[in-house]
Amino acid sequence: MLKILLERAKQRHRTVAYPAIEPTLPRHFRGAPELDPARCEAGCSDCERACPTGAIALEDGRVRLDTGRCLFCVECTAACPKGAIELGSDYRLAARRREDLIVEGAFEQKRVELDGRLRKLFGRSLKLRQVSAGGCNGCELDLNVLGTIVFDLGRFGIQFVASPRHADGLLITGPVTRNMELALKKTYDATPDPRIVIAVGACAISGGIYASHPETRGGASSVVPVDLFIPGCPPHPYTILDGLLGMLGRLEGREPKTRASAAQGAPAATGH
Repeated sequence: MLKILLERAKQRHRTVAYPAIEPTLPRHFRGAPELDPARCEAGCSDCERACPTGAIALEDGRVRLDTGRCLFCVECTAACPKGAIELGSDYRLAARRREDLIVEGAFEQKRVELDGRLRKLFGRSLKLRQVSAGGCNGCELDLNVLGTIVFDLGRFGIQFVASPRHADGLLITGPVTRNMELALKKTYDATPDPRIVIAVGACAISGGIYASHPETRGGASSVVPVDLFIPGCPPHPYTILDGLLGMLGRLEGREPKTRASAAQGAPAATGH
């Protein structure tokens, strides 16, 4: 017991301070894409050809990037000879509407709040049934991370439940394979009204790398209505958490501090 207490004191407090303090992301983090059409060469389509999911389209000299299809694989940035496409560091990628995932220039964060009635119902307590509809387990693993001591999803009143009959909504991962289509429909029907649906990851949004496969349905929207889209392959836990809290209106009026500003004037560490 003494060794456990000493180790606990050594590790101190492990839960992140987000959203009060901006997260520290790894140097190689791949976030929101930034497009600079002015750098594009006329007739060049290297980025479009390089994209494995068709997320990039060239129309009338404009570059359009669909973050709902994007794998954040940097094939396009490597292929572009002029650096017209870059992946930035913004982790706030969620959107309420599918069309809001299209980027044509500088990335703009979208408002994702539910309407007043649903926010009043779910703002303080949200129970979700997670459905893995043929996913590769990448998105599922990052959802599991949210339940660890680092993120502690439960402190926000958000929990995953075992039965759709106990849920306020569904959180779907995977491209929705043919074998999972009926299961997803039944799970949706078993969830009591009013209910919300969240699509997490490129596969759940658009089918991702499996979009053209005959055994998939090309994402959750083809089977059930979706209220929130969280892009990524897989999305970073901060991206998922930001989308969930934004949807519930838990980020309104917040101006997150940086770690440096939070440290100024902060009380001395207590060992917790």
